Amino acid sequence: MMEDSYKHQGMRRQLIATLKQKGIKDEKVLDVMGRIPRHYFFENAFLSHAYEDKAFPIGSGQTISQPYTVAFMTQLLHTKPGDKVLEIGTGSGYQAAVLCALGVDIYSIEYVKALHLSAADLLGQMGYRPKLFWGDGSKGLAAEAPYKGIIVTAGAPAVPQLLLEQLEIGGRLVIPVGNSKSQEMHRYTRVSASKVEKEVFSNFSFVPLKGKHGWSE
Repeated sequence: MMEDSYKHQGMRRQLIATLKQKGIKDEKVLDVMGRIPRHYFFENAFLSHAYEDKAFPIGSGQTISQPYTVAFMTQLLHTKPGDKVLEIGTGSGYQAAVLCALGVDIYSIEYVKALHLSAADLLGQMGYRPKLFWGDGSKGLAAEAPYKGIIVTAGAPAVPQLLLEQLEIGGRLVIPVGNSKSQEMHRYTRVSASKVEKEVFSNFSFVPLKGKHGWSE
């Protein structure tokens, strides 16, 4: 495991200050992101990019999300310790680490096997124990449903109905929806067995959600 030096910690404090300036208000989210060494999720050659507020390629056509995006989505999810949450798109594992640090009972599914394996290895080294799966996350993970929260870290062409069905009453789905270039952030809250409320937030740009209910098989 790499070191987490005073320099890294100082860069994180600077990043958290930037997130506050951009409107992130959830102190618990800011606290855990201030403690998690984001540079662990980068190859050594790219460590200088770890604390910039931007997305960065991680291979297999995927990215580690911009810190602001991670903070914004996590804030919208509004979790409490012990909440059962499904993450669709494990990617580097950084979002899963943030949720683990918040005390969430997290299930995470990744479409790309190489990313699934590397995230499992790194998160284990960091002492996190999310339940990780390899497969088509656009279908959700019905075997473990229902969930208090579902967070989708890739852009979807539409909201997969299966994900809404896997929310418990009071549960929230946070998902970017749009075309392959730009998506609106949506939050769906299941208020009863038959009713879901929708909220729309600002625009973001994600890699495409893959799978049966995403952009491609």
